[in-house]
Amino acid sequence: MAPPPEIAIPSTSVSDEGSSKPFTLYNITLRLPLRSYVVQKRYSDFSQLHGTLVELVGAPPPAPLPAKHWLKSTVNSAELTRHRQTSLETYLRTIAETPDRRWRDTAAWRAFLGLPSASANNSAASAAGMAVNAAAGAADPGTWLDMHRELKQCLHEARQCLSRRDGASHAGDGTAAAEAGASAKRALVKAGNVIAALADGLRKVQESKRLGDGELRRRRDLVSSARMERNGLEKLASDMASPPSSDADRRGQGSSCAAEKTGLPGRGCKPGGRVLGAPPAETDETRELDNQGILMLQRREMEAQDEQVEQLAAIIRRQKEMGLKINEEVEAHGEMLDRLDQDVTRVDGKLRVANDRVKRM
Repeated sequence: MAPPPEIAIPSTSVSDEGSSKPFTLYNITLRLPLRSYVVQKRYSDFSQLHGTLVELVGAPPPAPLPAKHWLKSTVNSAELTRHRQTSLETYLRTIAETPDRRWRDTAAWRAFLGLPSASANNSAASAAGMAVNAAAGAADPGTWLDMHRELKQCLHEARQCLSRRDGASHAGDGTAAAEAGASAKRALVKAGNVIAALADGLRKVQESKRLGDGELRRRRDLVSSARMERNGLEKLASDMASPPSSDADRRGQGSSCAAEKTGLPGRGCKPGGRVLGAPPAETDETRELDNQGILMLQRREMEAQDEQVEQLAAIIRRQKEMGLKINEEVEAHGEMLDRLDQDVTRVDGKLRVANDRVKRM
């Protein structure tokens, strides 16, 4: 049985979309074992959930829902907003953590929090809800880091699947290779969705000014590196190495090309692997790749180097601008010192004239 999600309401926001007057949105943060996201709900949504739970279960939840205020509004009262925020968090956490599962086992509870449904008929709706929740969660700086960790896990899973695919392909197990390739593509699709959500979340965080410019640049670099890595893995995933057709063919190719692998000339050799002149030093990254895979890897490395050069050029441009600014400041201070020296010289002359007059007197 999966552990209950960690539920918190760390912040609120005011919105007037789709309504004649502004209303308060409560940002519900959910932390699951493999991912985290944010759901935005208003008080009327909580009230509707409470009524549905009472109707379905036949008993009210263990924690009471905070009462509605007819004379005050949370939009204009910060104290009322904080009180209702704390009460609603207690309401949700009590339902999630109570030993009695009747309320949280209902479809209304899972739909309210955007949790994956156990029914296969609701899988598409759950996936759409997860995508919306991921986009909203990326706008929170803390949840953004959790989603970035999830992204790294997806990329790591894709690399492992590609390694299993290549191993199974060279071993002649086509079924295992196809299954591993499909798993790698699923992980890459999920990684692409997370990257898009992270990029959109950074834009919203920049608009809300919740992070400094340095941290925003660091997170943009993380997203750029992850996107480049995903593109490289996607190219490798689309390149299926073709193994020898049988054990006899593999043995024949191994014996006929043994001289070439040791640097000796071989006649009539048509190897199934790569032929790049002198035998290069193999690495874990290139050992299982053919000619097309090596080209893809080289292009990915060149793109990464170009990206690093662009980043270095941007840093150098910023340093040049700083140097020009410093030069302007130094020139301005030099002019001020020249004027001060002129003033000192003029005052010194006046003092000498005054001293001569005093002596004559």
